Amino acid sequence: MAVILKRKGKQTMGKQVFGVLLGAGALALSAAAGAQTASAPVESASLTEGYVLGTGDVIEVAVLGRDEFRPRVQVQTDGTVQLPYIGNVVATGKTVLALREDIRAKLKAGGYYANPAVNITIASYSSRYITVLGEVGTPGIVPIDRPYRVSEILARVGGTKSSGVDSVILTRKNGESLHLSIAEAATNGGDKDPEVSAGDKLYVAPAKTFYIYGQVSAPGTYPVDRVMDLRKALARGGGLTKMGSESRVKVIRQGKEIKHFNPSDPILDGDVIVVGERFF
Repeated sequence: MAVILKRKGKQTMGKQVFGVLLGAGALALSAAAGAQTASAPVESASLTEGYVLGTGDVIEVAVLGRDEFRPRVQVQTDGTVQLPYIGNVVATGKTVLALREDIRAKLKAGGYYANPAVNITIASYSSRYITVLGEVGTPGIVPIDRPYRVSEILARVGGTKSSGVDSVILTRKNGESLHLSIAEAATNGGDKDPEVSAGDKLYVAPAKTFYIYGQVSAPGTYPVDRVMDLRKALARGGGLTKMGSESRVKVIRQGKEIKHFNPSDPILDGDVIVVGERFF
């Protein structure tokens, strides 16, 4: 918008009118921006922003270069930590980064330090973790600082042992259980490899095994595959030796021999297969 006046007096008035219009436009833009800011939802801290503190977590707070401010405190049941100089500070639901900025601002506003460089270290994780048990490399508690998938958690505990089954049970905090294939979780995403949340549990059960000895090439203990009959079990044991006899194969289950065991019948967990010698 342009205002052009040839007379000096009216030109001054034109500038005043133009200034008023500019001021009104600026006020309108400022009001619109303020309304937009007010209406925008405030996003809460999420795991993607770092570890979210909770009740029971122990943290160490330090102002760099200031040995007098180095408290080690636990997040209380009311969600706060008590710190020197500034008292109680809300910690629950905040990321380490957010709490650090809050403490820094309070120390500066209180005049305790001019420009404090605050550092926070988590000394003990007690609120947000996954429990991993069973046949894994290092079972125990795994703290989480962001959303992880089942395959990632298993990788963090060193994977599964050879003595474990090729499946994992995911038990949610609400009691819901999911049986997942480890192989599918490792090669797929989505429902095959779901995300875990704080309070969830993962369990890898010991593999089902059978024992075979006698006239076989490789006697020992072997895992029971999903579909395993007597023929496959004998093959897993390396097959019969020259002295072995197919007619003298016994299957012992729960301490009792099963008479007339069919070679196509399934082998179960704990079965013992004994291969006897042939008669000449």
